Amino acid sequence: MTVTLEIRPVPGRYIVRASGAIIGETDRALELIEGARAPVIYVPREDVAMALLDASDTHSTCPFKGEARYFTVNTPEARLENAVWSYENPKPGAEAIAGHLAFYADKVRVEPR
Repeated sequence: MTVTLEIRPVPGRYIVRASGAIIGETDRALELIEGARAPVIYVPREDVAMALLDASDTHSTCPFKGEARYFTVNTPEARLENAVWSYENPKPGAEAIAGHLAFYADKVRVEPR
């Protein structure tokens, strides 16, 4: 099965919220569309409060993007296990998401401002 990846800049400013706390804000978001899946917003690491993220031992592999590592978000209100993922060394065709983070929508909200 052939799956195409489309990665493009998203206009506007985005806020990243975890348990009500703002943990990131960017005007440099990328949207990744993978086949028929819902689009995923990727936010540059520099635009996220990395002090609130702990690397977890969880990893997964995508045949199109490569190996993902996961992070747990710690806010005063909650600890959100494996709520964030990142492709440190993505496969060819997905290089644009290197240095970016994505968030599980059921744990962290990424919303336009």
